[in-house]
Amino acid sequence: MRCDTVWTDANLATMIPGQVPVEDGLIAASDGRILYAGPAEGSPSWEADTTVNCDGRWITPGLIDCHTHLVHGGDRAHEFEMRLAGATYEEIALAGGGIVSTMRATRGSSEQDLVRSALPRVDALIAEGVTTVEIKSGYGLTLDVERRMLLAARRISAERQVTVQKTFLGAHALPPEFAGNADGYIKLVADLMIPILADEGLVDTVDAFCEGIGFTPEQVDHVFRAATVRGLPVKLHAEQLSNRHGATLAARYGALSADHLEHLDDAGVAAMAQAGTVATLLPGAFYFVREQKRPPIEALRAAGVPIAIATDSNPGTSPLTSILLAMNMAATLFRLTVDECLAGVTRNAARALGLHADVGTLEAGKSCDLAIWEVERPAELVYRLGFNPLHARIWRGH
Repeated sequence: MRCDTVWTDANLATMIPGQVPVEDGLIAASDGRILYAGPAEGSPSWEADTTVNCDGRWITPGLIDCHTHLVHGGDRAHEFEMRLAGATYEEIALAGGGIVSTMRATRGSSEQDLVRSALPRVDALIAEGVTTVEIKSGYGLTLDVERRMLLAARRISAERQVTVQKTFLGAHALPPEFAGNADGYIKLVADLMIPILADEGLVDTVDAFCEGIGFTPEQVDHVFRAATVRGLPVKLHAEQLSNRHGATLAARYGALSADHLEHLDDAGVAAMAQAGTVATLLPGAFYFVREQKRPPIEALRAAGVPIAIATDSNPGTSPLTSILLAMNMAATLFRLTVDECLAGVTRNAARALGLHADVGTLEAGKSCDLAIWEVERPAELVYRLGFNPLHARIWRGH
């Protein structure tokens, strides 16, 4: 059979549920799509334009970072110093720091500024085998600046070989000009921003921050109804600092994911399981703000809720641009297994973005997004700290 490229003499971690690793495997691809991924023995005879001998290396699906805030202006290193001195996340936010601080820097940045500052962060993820990344808006909090952020995210997909999923997070924080009028701002987000940005093709998913320092479930409901009218899938920052029952609300809308979840209760777990909503865990934020309450991992496992892992790369609470370190943190801080960590940055991360039909596993018909690793076993990807064993990264067959 004809194909563009064959990768031979490889060990395959296909990440297909229930499938054991394939030793002495091969992958054949054409036009950016996988034609075959499995044992070399018994496979079709491939006539390839290019044959790559992997010399026994491991191949996983390209990694996926399914929750990031990579596009923003400025940094918040000074807030890090404040936290070291004892200030809490809520105290910093109420003092004018936090998301609103980044809002000011972002509003003062051009689209080109935003792209230029984001590219090094994107490059760090690409260098660790990431082939798909989600990028949220949410630091503009006006129609024009939210649009600017989403345009910058789209530009990144043109300047780098990476798939970018664009998430509108207008309901991230209350801008100063709406102080005391959160309902008025939510009306602007739901009734003006979502329709316009959706019509401009800038939105793949809609997110919100349901929290005491964010928005109430009733306000998030208004946002989600507007997204649903436009046919846009939703996801939610939920139960990070307190239990606002956001995960249950998200599940009611069939949300792709609910993220953070440190204060998730049993009712929220059950609702997510029934809806098929992915639990996206963000150990970088847990570590950086020195949280003590872990997400209910055992309850999520018992209910069969898919677990994804992401960097939550952002300037205030998770300035993390290493998906490999995020996996190690998930294992050490949350006690996830190696298999759970690997699934969390491949098939479950794809599901958290609604892209699981196209990426996240090595199987025929899916995009040929691969990460080839110089390791003896996949556990090394979770085990090592500050070491990048990536040998090669393939995006859409190239």
